Amino acid sequence: MTRTHKRLTILDFLKRAIFLTLGAILMAVALEVFLVPNQVIDGGITGISIVLSHVTPVPLGLFIFFINVPFLILGYKQIGKTFAFSTLYAIGLMSATTALLHHVDPFTNEKILAVLFGGLILGLGIGLVIRFGGSLDGTEIVAILLSKKTRIPVGQIVMIINVFIFIIAGFVFGWDSAMYSIFTFYIAAKVMDIVVEGLDESKSVTIISSEYEEISEAIISRLGRSTTYIYAKGGYTKEDTQMIYCVVTRLEVAKLKAIVHEIDSKAFISIQHVSDVLGGNFEKNNIH
Repeated sequence: MTRTHKRLTILDFLKRAIFLTLGAILMAVALEVFLVPNQVIDGGITGISIVLSHVTPVPLGLFIFFINVPFLILGYKQIGKTFAFSTLYAIGLMSATTALLHHVDPFTNEKILAVLFGGLILGLGIGLVIRFGGSLDGTEIVAILLSKKTRIPVGQIVMIINVFIFIIAGFVFGWDSAMYSIFTFYIAAKVMDIVVEGLDESKSVTIISSEYEEISEAIISRLGRSTTYIYAKGGYTKEDTQMIYCVVTRLEVAKLKAIVHEIDSKAFISIQHVSDVLGGNFEKNNIH
C-alpha cells in the first residue's frame, strides 16, 4: 500500500509540473508574441512590468520576476509552502521564456487579432497554472494582505489596482491601447474561469418540500443523480422535515425543476453555482 501511495504522489507531482510549465510558457507566448508588440497590456503586476519595461531598457521578464518575488515572500504564511513554490516556479519559467521570445516577430500587427488570440492564450496559461496549484501574478497576494487590514473584499481590491494600471497604460501607450487592454483582460478572465472550473458546470440544488421522499426517488430514477437528506425545522411551522441536496450539471437543471414541480408545484428550490466537484460519486447512475 505504501509503494502505491508513493507512486501516485510522484504522478501527481509530475502532472502538476507539466501543466505549470505549459501554463507559464503559454502566458509568455501571449505576452511577447501577441500583446506587448502591439502595446496591449495585462492587468496586475504583469501590466505594471510591461509599462516599466516600455519606459526603461530593463527586459520585461526581470520586472515580472523581481516585482512578484517580494509579495510571494510577504504572503508566504497566508498562501502556504506548496502554493508558494509552485508560483515561484511558474513565474520564474514565465519570466525566462519572455526573455527567450523577446526578439521573436509578432504573429500579427492587427490589434483586434492580438487582443483576441493574446487574451485567449493568456487566459489558458493563467487558468492552467491556477488549476494546478500556482499563480502567475502577485496581485492576488497583495489583495489578500490588504483585505485583512482594510476589510475591503479581495475582488474589489484587485479591480481597483487594475483600474489604476489601465489608466497608467492610457498615458504611456495611448487610450486606444488602454481600451484594448481592458478587453484583453476580460477575455483572459473568462477563459481562465473556463479552464479552472471546466466547461461542464455543476449546480448544487437544495429542495424543501413535504413530498421529499417521492421527489428524491424521482431524481434518482429519472435523472440518475444521488441525493442527500438534510434535517431541517420550519422557522414558522416548527415542523421537522428533510431537505434534499443534490449536485447536477447545468444541462440537467431544467429537467430537475420539471420533476420537482410535477410532484409538488409549491416546492422551494435553491440553485447555486459549484466551482468544482471532488470526491463522492458524481457519475450518473445507470437509468433503465
